[in-house]
Amino acid sequence: MILNASFHTIKLPSNFLQPNLKHPPQFTLFASKTPSISMAATSLSSTVPNSSLTLLFVEMGVGYDQHGQDVTKAAMKACRDAISSNSIPAFRRGSIPGVSFDRMKLQIKLGVPRSLQPTLDIEKVKSVFPYGKIENVEVVDGGLICSSGVHVEEMGDKDDNCYIVNAAVYVGY
Repeated sequence: MILNASFHTIKLPSNFLQPNLKHPPQFTLFASKTPSISMAATSLSSTVPNSSLTLLFVEMGVGYDQHGQDVTKAAMKACRDAISSNSIPAFRRGSIPGVSFDRMKLQIKLGVPRSLQPTLDIEKVKSVFPYGKIENVEVVDGGLICSSGVHVEEMGDKDDNCYIVNAAVYVGY
């Protein structure tokens, strides 16, 4: 089987659609006439990370608040998760010529459910980072509101919702 979309061709093996399936899988292929590298470069200039950062690496994390329904706590946990498993000796030891610890820059992107974004306290989230100059924090639609399966009033629950936030921390100079 061959699927054509714009200038992309995908060839699937002949046995791909199994005869015992009542409804074969359906595919949606999005194609653009603009190469994806150009689209990425264009979109990055106005978002996190932006061009003011010489990017060294990206740390990613997830955080949740299953009791108390506090999206700021979930965002703080996501940022701690992103940075908790890393050590950055290059800035302290001068491993990068001309770059010292005081030149470390951070840019943060948080995926937060849209309905919760107005309640997010960015300054509290920034307090998670022990060092580095935070240049930008971008909040985008993302994360999740789901049931924790239990409503525990003694733990401050207003309902059984669990708030989940995703974080990407861009580190550079």
